[in-house]
Amino acid sequence: MTTAAIAQPVNQASDNAAGLLTSVTQIARRVLLKFIRSPQLVVVGTLQGAMFLLIFRYVFGGAITTPGIDYVNFVVPGFIATGVLFNAMYSAVGMAEDLEAGLIARLRSLPIPRSAVLVGRALADTGIQVWGLVITIAIGFAVGFRLHDTLPAALEAAALIVLFGIVFEWLFLLMGMIAGSPQASQGFALLIFPLTFVSSAYVPVASMPAWLQGFAENQPVTVMVNAVRTLTEGAPAEALVGHPASYFVVRSLIWSLALIAIFAPLAVAKYRRG
Repeated sequence: MTTAAIAQPVNQASDNAAGLLTSVTQIARRVLLKFIRSPQLVVVGTLQGAMFLLIFRYVFGGAITTPGIDYVNFVVPGFIATGVLFNAMYSAVGMAEDLEAGLIARLRSLPIPRSAVLVGRALADTGIQVWGLVITIAIGFAVGFRLHDTLPAALEAAALIVLFGIVFEWLFLLMGMIAGSPQASQGFALLIFPLTFVSSAYVPVASMPAWLQGFAENQPVTVMVNAVRTLTEGAPAEALVGHPASYFVVRSLIWSLALIAIFAPLAVAKYRRG
């Protein structure tokens, strides 16, 4: 076998990798520019998160008992963790809009890796989620939230939240492709709402009916919220939920790996089928 024959597959693999990176970058850039050029999306998303946080902080907070921890320090980690879900819902709408406009059909006809479209959008939407995360954290501190654990633990919580957002990105991308229209995709995305309310995000699971507690304690949103809460609030939060932070961090990682192993291949398969 000649040197040229050996080098050819290597060069081809290198070109494919470069093509994938370039395609992913261009797709992500387009999504981010569209978001930046639509200031109403930024304003509405920010105001919506602030409004709900203020309602729970000042309207419902006085009626909810959280032993050993102030309600504001209980609810803000829940809002931060679930906020990435609400922000990720725009992924479903964005994908459906691109399908309806014929952009996805044009991208399929181009000589670019099929996975580049989904990966590029997922990366861009993750960047948008980080923006929303920063805003939510700032609002949380403004209404009285304070850290009661170390800065490294808080950074670990932030990393988990970003990971959680990436995981659900693939679910919402799949929903957008299945729905096919922005209106229908919003309806599909709303199916996730019950997971946020039947969780420990806003109220302790112990306050729920006994028949519901088993589901609420073990579903992924509760596990993630408890991980974030125990990492940011330390011993008082651990006493409230009955486990150390490491317990919820490990379970969060397991849930994340399981969900992305399910929804990422399904989203790619759906995109390829058209």
